[in-house]
Amino acid sequence: MAATPSNMLPLGTIAPEFLLLDTVSNQKKSFRQLKGEKGSVVMFICNHCPYVIHVNSQLVKIGNEYQSKDINFIAISSNDVRNYPQDAPELMTKVASDLKYPFPYLYDETQEVAKAYQAACTPDFYLFNNNDQLVYRGRLDESTPKNNLLLDGKDLRQALDLLLDGKTIPEDKQKPSIGCNIKWKNPPELNLQKVKFKR
Repeated sequence: MAATPSNMLPLGTIAPEFLLLDTVSNQKKSFRQLKGEKGSVVMFICNHCPYVIHVNSQLVKIGNEYQSKDINFIAISSNDVRNYPQDAPELMTKVASDLKYPFPYLYDETQEVAKAYQAACTPDFYLFNNNDQLVYRGRLDESTPKNNLLLDGKDLRQALDLLLDGKTIPEDKQKPSIGCNIKWKNPPELNLQKVKFKR
């Protein structure tokens, strides 16, 4: 499995808006509809990636815990399902049901949302404050499928707690996530800053 790091979108970036199919409710949902009162976690995941499978239990646990604190979680899969049919929308629905995801699981068919967020890998995490400004991006914690380190969500949990306490999340404490590369239909633009999106 290829180990790909996060691109680390610049802090302060306003969350790119989107309108995507939620494979849980079978309805189209926007960031504006799904964001939390105190903050929002946008995460790029998929069904088949071993790195995502490794962290799924912690995603469910953290999602349940912090959504009760007015932080909403939004999962997005942007993989090319033609070449990776195990990531197809109907199988996303099954995974969300089987794992009891406490958050929507959106399908980014055009991959434009992944490009707007400069997402590179699965999983890739983005935390936005109540003004939709990026305050944290990178990893869940240091655990991977092969390093045998404790899976506890430490890095993301610390960021969430600091946000809820009204404190700044130090940039030097933000480490890139590592995971499988997003399965692009075509190689994305080299300069992702040129990707346009509307608010």
